[in-house]
Amino acid sequence: IVGFDREINYYKIQYAQLCINENPGCEFIATNCDAVTHLTDAQEWAGNGSMVGAIKGCTGREPTVVGKPGPLMIDYLADKLELDKSRICMVGDRLDTDALFGTDNRPRTPPGPSGVNNE
Repeated sequence: IVGFDREINYYKIQYAQLCINENPGCEFIATNCDAVTHLTDAQEWAGNGSMVGAIKGCTGREPTVVGKPGPLMIDYLADKLELDKSRICMVGDRLDTDALFGTDNRPRTPPGPSGVNNE
């Protein structure tokens, strides 16, 4: 599982590469593929997408994305709560994940500039 890690290093990347490439059936899972994140208001920091990219590069595999904009979360919630996806509303601050999640997975997604995308 590749999640945001402020202490990523070569050893961790190599360990992931070995696990994925040397173990049949090992799954490559990413929590998200955000290009940047905001740890402070002052600047953008490399996001989980940079870490996922490193693993994709050395394994040649695409991850299963369990966070936005992947469908796993909305499918689970719709099934668990017995809701039609069109009755769910997605509100977020990122066009590349939140809005894409809404358009790809059919919950209502009202426009609302704030946070990361504020224009």
